[in-house]
Amino acid sequence: MAKRDSFLLRINPEVLEALRGWAEDEFRSLNGQIEFALHRALEQSGRLPKSQKGADGENPPANNNKADQS
Repeated sequence: MAKRDSFLLRINPEVLEALRGWAEDEFRSLNGQIEFALHRALEQSGRLPKSQKGADGENPPANNNKADQS
């Protein structure tokens, strides 16, 4: 498994609660959901490092939101 860094995150309480609800809906930990959202934002903006693109097994799990699967 790749080395992972940790850091302190200050976040608006309403945003934190929204992330907690989203994580619960998708059966992820809060940390996993934050990483998933950041990964998706980086990918969509074209800022994801090349080493994180492709099927290297390190990408966050695919979005399993039922609304997106229809």
